[in-house]
Amino acid sequence: MAFSRKARASKNSKFKSSTTVPVVATELSIPDQFRCPISLDLMKDPVTAPTGITYDRQSIERWLEMGNSTCPVTNLALNCHGLIPNHTIRRLIQDWCVSNRSHGVERIPTPRIPISQVDAFQILSDFSVAIKLQDEELGLELVRKLRSLIKESERNRRSFLSIGAPIELASTFRACNPEALVVLGEILTTLVCLLPFEDEITMRELGTSESLSSIVQIMKHGDISSRLNSVLMLKKMASTKEDHAKALANHVSLIEALTGFIKEPISTQATKASLAAIFYLISDDEKIAKKCVDLGLLHSTLEILVDSDKNMTEKALVILDTLCNCKLGREKACKHALTIPVLAKKMFRVSDMATEFAVSVLWKVCKNCKESNCLVECLQVGVFQKMLLLLQVGCSESTKEKASEMLKLMSSFSGKFECVDTMDFKGLNRIS
Repeated sequence: MAFSRKARASKNSKFKSSTTVPVVATELSIPDQFRCPISLDLMKDPVTAPTGITYDRQSIERWLEMGNSTCPVTNLALNCHGLIPNHTIRRLIQDWCVSNRSHGVERIPTPRIPISQVDAFQILSDFSVAIKLQDEELGLELVRKLRSLIKESERNRRSFLSIGAPIELASTFRACNPEALVVLGEILTTLVCLLPFEDEITMRELGTSESLSSIVQIMKHGDISSRLNSVLMLKKMASTKEDHAKALANHVSLIEALTGFIKEPISTQATKASLAAIFYLISDDEKIAKKCVDLGLLHSTLEILVDSDKNMTEKALVILDTLCNCKLGREKACKHALTIPVLAKKMFRVSDMATEFAVSVLWKVCKNCKESNCLVECLQVGVFQKMLLLLQVGCSESTKEKASEMLKLMSSFSGKFECVDTMDFKGLNRIS
């Protein structure tokens, strides 16, 4: 599905290193004492457990996060608080890397000391106080420091999550001066750095009228990074819970801002996130779907379909199909010059999912076309033959029913019009 709510990683992938390991020539063997007993890779941040065994920090912390409470080698009791950096082994590894540089070995950088929960809490508290005192300069300095620490390491990120940083940041965002656009943008960007997190209170704070108004201002007037992060957060909020989606949908200027991101894109990532957020808002709300049609979303979506990659095309087709659930959407699609030729073109050129949604949109539009103009155009661009082919190659039961009905609708006009290949529409201009 184009708009999946969660991506799941396999259990076996949890010990895969997320950082680049040194390149070691095949004829060069890594000394056993430099290998982590868990990953068997060269250690980048060696730490010694109370049991006397040295591990790479990332590997042993992931081991403990999976619910294990014993040392993998000795099977003695172990927790993350007893891990001590082994500076001697780390320096020996660095020296070994330098001496074997000619074999393609890259030097291991000296790891930074992870921030403690006490220090993390102090920075967060100082930031909140600075915002309450409306000291924007200090607040900006502290939130940037906070974000830098979060991005520095996964352990730092977990430390801030463990002290409730998302809730505090969301509350501060709500209370912040609406005119302090730079500070607001930095807070929102920092919250995105903490994703994924499942926090009902955080989402409620961000879903308040004050917070949403600030997000809209960032979307309209913030820098490129802040604008992108605002729509990424909205996507997260819309997909988390139905109540949050309703709060977003009731904020008219936010809907306008989201559709504006699609009409005037700032980046591919922002456009995809905007499409995903809008999908969650309109999927069960015909009133919002109609509002989006009024704002020109249907026209923008059809333009996206003219020339986009597979992922973007699938998202655009899902949106188009949802917009056509409302009467206004079908009427606009029926009158739009791009609708039939573009959908015909996408039927077999993207993916099975794209094919099913293209058929669904054609069926909704043509079935409700009062003057049968859409059916005539379908015949002219070769949709009849494509529907026949689709039934031959196979599709879902729902799509098969729609394709069969489309064939019946078109059959009364067949023979009266000359069919053309949709390749003739390859250079079709984007017209309304």
